[in-house]
Amino acid sequence: MNLNTLKPVQGTKSKKIIGRGAGSGHGGTSTRGSKGAKSRSGYSRKIGFEGGQMPLQRRVPKFGFKSINRVEFKAINLSEIQNLVDKKGITEFDNVVFVENGLASKNDLIKILANGNLSAKVTVKAQAFSEKAKAAIEAQGGTVEE
Repeated sequence: MNLNTLKPVQGTKSKKIIGRGAGSGHGGTSTRGSKGAKSRSGYSRKIGFEGGQMPLQRRVPKFGFKSINRVEFKAINLSEIQNLVDKKGITEFDNVVFVENGLASKNDLIKILANGNLSAKVTVKAQAFSEKAKAAIEAQGGTVEE
């Protein structure tokens, strides 16, 4: 066995060995090229960096206002309540019933809106109601609980 006859074990992949001198073929700049941020150690590209050009998220104009105190409600219409009455015969509605039937998520605040017609007597418990929805439910002899 001579040094010039040595070969890697069969099945191993040849890995590019970097920065081990000129004889390796990957010495000197270690395949990073010369100069610039990418050639230096510790470089990590910042998200949105465009080579010094003003980044897109800073070029685009910003406007509007988002209140940190906004309360987001999941809107459920009277037509959806009527569908559940027709299909499943449910007459008492609360958060649990809405979640089980896929109309809301577990942590949603629910507001009942008056879109559609209601022809059944129902009891509805929700966090908020529109005035017309309240009137429509009570007109059918139903009850409303907030």
